[in-house]
Amino acid sequence: MSGDDVAGTALAHRLRELRESHWPDVHVTQAQLREAFKISVPLISSWESSSVIKIPPLHRLEKYARFFATKRSVDNGRARLFDESELTPDEREEHKKLLAELTKLRQRALRQQSAGEVFEPDLAEGARRRGPWHFPRGEPITIICSQIPEEDRARIPKADPDNADYVALYRYSDLDSLFELWGHVRSVNPHSRGVVRTMADLQSDDLTTHVVLLGGVDYNAVTEYTLTRIELPVRQIPDWAGEKGPYFEVERDGDTQRYYPVTVGSGDSLRLQEDVAFFYRGVNPFNVERTLTICNGIYARGVYGAVRALTDARFHDRNAGYLESRFGDAESYSILMRVGVQGRAVITPDWTIDAFRLHEWPEPTHGD
Repeated sequence: MSGDDVAGTALAHRLRELRESHWPDVHVTQAQLREAFKISVPLISSWESSSVIKIPPLHRLEKYARFFATKRSVDNGRARLFDESELTPDEREEHKKLLAELTKLRQRALRQQSAGEVFEPDLAEGARRRGPWHFPRGEPITIICSQIPEEDRARIPKADPDNADYVALYRYSDLDSLFELWGHVRSVNPHSRGVVRTMADLQSDDLTTHVVLLGGVDYNAVTEYTLTRIELPVRQIPDWAGEKGPYFEVERDGDTQRYYPVTVGSGDSLRLQEDVAFFYRGVNPFNVERTLTICNGIYARGVYGAVRALTDARFHDRNAGYLESRFGDAESYSILMRVGVQGRAVITPDWTIDAFRLHEWPEPTHGD
């Protein structure tokens, strides 16, 4: 079956065609649709993707039909969505025509999906592609890691560039998390260019890709700076000299709540039993058509737990499904979580279990 014969691909092609060439003299951007529809650019990109089929709900297609029924939707370069009552008779007729066409394409895609036809090379590949770590085909991805301070690297012989056995990766903090995430991101985005950076080797174009920040504010200056560009009720406080140590802080209804890791012992005998970790997904503040993802924790094992929540083969589909059902089309969202530690093993957090989730944003509305 050719790509053009796949019903889901036909719908994706038509949505992209509407945006790019419905009006010969106007090219509508995904950012303009985001403005009109009040949804995220990554969601719009997913509906236009011909490599991973995601079928929009009918009420979203109705908005497409209403938007493209009138060129007034993009008057003066500003996108808006008119109410159906505001459309002229001719525009209402065009709305009806477009909605019927898109509904038919959607029904074909749903029938094909329910019949078990595979849109990708195989089912296993399709399963690996679900979730937030899959990005639209061909769009670049940059993972920005914390860098171990120079005084700490000086104690690692192979971290010295003059050493015959020099290992460049020793400059990266959170190596377990980087190794886990890099392999997963590359496997589910084979047609996208991915790079790994530290603050020291960051290039001018890196921050305008899909950006993933690994590690907290202690060693990752990019994370610290980026957090000043987005609005979040969650802050990481690196209070290492405090009585109870570092913590995450949440502002809620005028109150401040603090979440600390659980440790036993002190000094060189300190043992971690439970870390606190943070996962955030939102719009890249440096390029609104790309995403920003943050995985951090108080300790390295918290970072690893935040990563594993969406890479662990036993949990990634379940946790990705939780994100979709809980946050839907939200442009930005976050989860503060517990990450259990047993000896050397990190326990992957299961977001479907309440006990693992400490705080979610946006918070549930009444009746959710």
